[in-house]
Amino acid sequence: MADYDDLAPFFHLIFQDWDASIERQGRQLASIIHSTWPGHHTMLDVSCGIGTQAIALAKNGFKVTGSDLSAKAVERAVAEAALRHLDIAFSVCDMREAHAHHGSGFDLVISGDNSIPHLLTDEDISLALRQMLACLRPGGGCLLTVRDYDREERGTNIVKPYGVRSENGKRYLGFQIWDFEGECYDFTLYFLEEDLASREVKVRSMRSRYYAVGTPRLLALMEKAGFEDVRRLDEVFYQPVLIGTRALES
Repeated sequence: MADYDDLAPFFHLIFQDWDASIERQGRQLASIIHSTWPGHHTMLDVSCGIGTQAIALAKNGFKVTGSDLSAKAVERAVAEAALRHLDIAFSVCDMREAHAHHGSGFDLVISGDNSIPHLLTDEDISLALRQMLACLRPGGGCLLTVRDYDREERGTNIVKPYGVRSENGKRYLGFQIWDFEGECYDFTLYFLEEDLASREVKVRSMRSRYYAVGTPRLLALMEKAGFEDVRRLDEVFYQPVLIGTRALES
């Protein structure tokens, strides 16, 4: 997770305007939640990163708890929430240990920004989903946002550009390069940082690996983990949204 620790100061540059994205995501996610699970209020984000969705939902009135495997990302999430005067409890936790760390009784559990495919096998994904289910109260909801890998090109040297960002006297060019190997791919994120005063250029790179799991497979794994009313929602968020509900106790 060292690379994601290194990414924490720059992760907001993935977005054209991070604050605007927070506002937009908050409205969109709140709309999904209110229409699917009305009256649900307490939220656990098991892959909070630097706080994008946790902050977004806290600003929309949810009581949010967040955790992430990257300690540096959590440190930044704490700082970003404090800047916005939001009361969010953040901590370091692997989503595969979410129930042991956070306990039960949440109305909602979320994992956004394509975090689930960091888990490289069906077995690890299933373990994480069972942990999420255990964190929920009966009738509680699970919401995941993921890439639509069934529509993605496979191969090597695949370039995914973010574009150019400017802030604090520096200009950044961001892009990803993907190299597939079977159902997984190695991912390198590059930021070229140019100091506009000195013209000095630095190259920063962060590496990880993803499982290009399709949404039909994820929906099947959610059902196997014990979620009911499992389905995919399209055109409501910038990524496909997968939802499921913990059954009410009989």
